[in-house]
Amino acid sequence: MSLRLHAHGKASGLGAAVLGRVTIDQVEASVRGDHVLALQSWQSGADARGYAGLVVGPELSASELETLDGRGLAVVHGAGSLDHLAAGDIVALEPSGYVRTLYRIGSRSNALFATDRCNSFCVMCSQPPKAVDDRSRIREHLRLVELIDPSTRELGITGGEPTLLKDDLLRLVAYCKERLPETSLHVLSNGRLFYYGSFARKLGAIGHPDLMIGVPVYSDLRAVHDFVVQSQGAFEQTMIGLQNLGRHGVPVEIRVVLHRYTYERLPQLAEFIYRNLTFAAHVTFMGLELMGFAVANVDDLWIDPYDYRDELREAVLHLAGRGLSVSVYNHQLCVVPRELWPFCRRSISDWKNDYAPLCATCTVKERCGGFFTSSLRRRVSEHLAPVVTESA
Repeated sequence: MSLRLHAHGKASGLGAAVLGRVTIDQVEASVRGDHVLALQSWQSGADARGYAGLVVGPELSASELETLDGRGLAVVHGAGSLDHLAAGDIVALEPSGYVRTLYRIGSRSNALFATDRCNSFCVMCSQPPKAVDDRSRIREHLRLVELIDPSTRELGITGGEPTLLKDDLLRLVAYCKERLPETSLHVLSNGRLFYYGSFARKLGAIGHPDLMIGVPVYSDLRAVHDFVVQSQGAFEQTMIGLQNLGRHGVPVEIRVVLHRYTYERLPQLAEFIYRNLTFAAHVTFMGLELMGFAVANVDDLWIDPYDYRDELREAVLHLAGRGLSVSVYNHQLCVVPRELWPFCRRSISDWKNDYAPLCATCTVKERCGGFFTSSLRRRVSEHLAPVVTESA
């Protein structure tokens, strides 16, 4: 079952979004400005002074709100259960009464959603782009980085296409280096704007100690890649962009999403990557997430993972045998050749990861990547079966 990440209530005293680190208990006055006090119940006279905001489960009375408004406090009330919030989470209180969870203290799947915009229109995009002006969102991103626990092991930057932030993306990466020096940073990008060598050079010059740019390559054939991306010239831009990143010392990950348009030439793509992108720090072959455009195009895109197991085996073993780091994401072990199990990772973000009922008796469930919740509701392999013993 996917996790609940948000709540909705009624807003008071909110002219713009307010970000804060969740606290369940009272904290010292000197740090309250960074915190949102989250209360399952409300007691008249509770001390909410100095907090960035207040979110409470029950709806407050007019007199209670009047008192809080007089203190200039941003309030969301009537939000219902707050059981999904933990101390150390970071939330945004919206003027609409929406409480967005931007960061979860116990998760390894935290990411900054950089922008809704994108310069590609991929046929299987799980987060379809929107033509909106969200350039001002950088202020929220920088504030979020300020609030994130410095012990966080890894953080993503995704979208949309983060490079459309241009210099603001560079600013964000530099700020992550300053505020979160021990945190791995993984940026998902189509790589096309790194075609401009100066952009790649500026990113490399930041010198982030643990940065990775994840870039999709869908085929060794220009026409196939451009079709999947729905943008003529994208293949050339991406290839030059990847070379520029490599030239300026920025680690890259090649990401291949597997579906009907990409699976047949996986062995040829593996050879292409080995010949042309050997500098890649990691290559991953990824199962399809049935969200966004993938839902509308599912009949064209869907192929049972069992049916491309031979092509996947050949591609993975080809690259691994030549010394490249390779992984398989978003696949169930029971439909993957045993030779590939060592390459399979539990990669699906915890808030959208689930398992089928038949998985309950599987002896390798704890090692298996499971399913996207969205995919489990829509289409799965016809060859799913619990593994009884690992040697079976």
